[in-house]
Amino acid sequence: MAARVVLIGPMAAGKTKIGKRIAKLIDAPRLDTDKIFVAEHGIIAEFFAREGEPAFRAIEAAIVRDAIATDSVVSLGGGAVLDEQSQQLLADAYVVYLTVSPEAVAERLTEGKRPLVADEGVVAWERIFAARKPIYERLAKRTYDTSRGNLDAIAEDIAAWIASGYTQEKRAGL
Repeated sequence: MAARVVLIGPMAAGKTKIGKRIAKLIDAPRLDTDKIFVAEHGIIAEFFAREGEPAFRAIEAAIVRDAIATDSVVSLGGGAVLDEQSQQLLADAYVVYLTVSPEAVAERLTEGKRPLVADEGVVAWERIFAARKPIYERLAKRTYDTSRGNLDAIAEDIAAWIASGYTQEKRAGL
């Protein structure tokens, strides 16, 4: 099935896990922009420390543009939506916003893996999420809370939406 499915949302919302499930259900390639970055440039936290966030965001934007130009399931890094050109390119995609509660994030954060929350953990996550939330909400065509939800059921609902054809409908999911 040819479709551009893009998963957006904050760090630790489950974009990679759900992306894998959706790709399998719709028999589509899966791309994860953070994994592409790591394969090409090394560990994100180390790159951040060495080169800084602006350098990371510039490379990330190029990776995102290439990824969302394909018919695939794409999991974006939490801050990838900050780039205005990337936002514009999402207009014709099935954009799914995965959200998550701070309590669930506290259980999911891995020390050292996410440079923007390395020092303050969930407190930093909440601040970053609050700043990005309006962008996620504006871009989303479907929204799902992954805090305690069944990830398989969420993926199945998204796959059914894609199979039914594209709509601009916004829906709070499972």
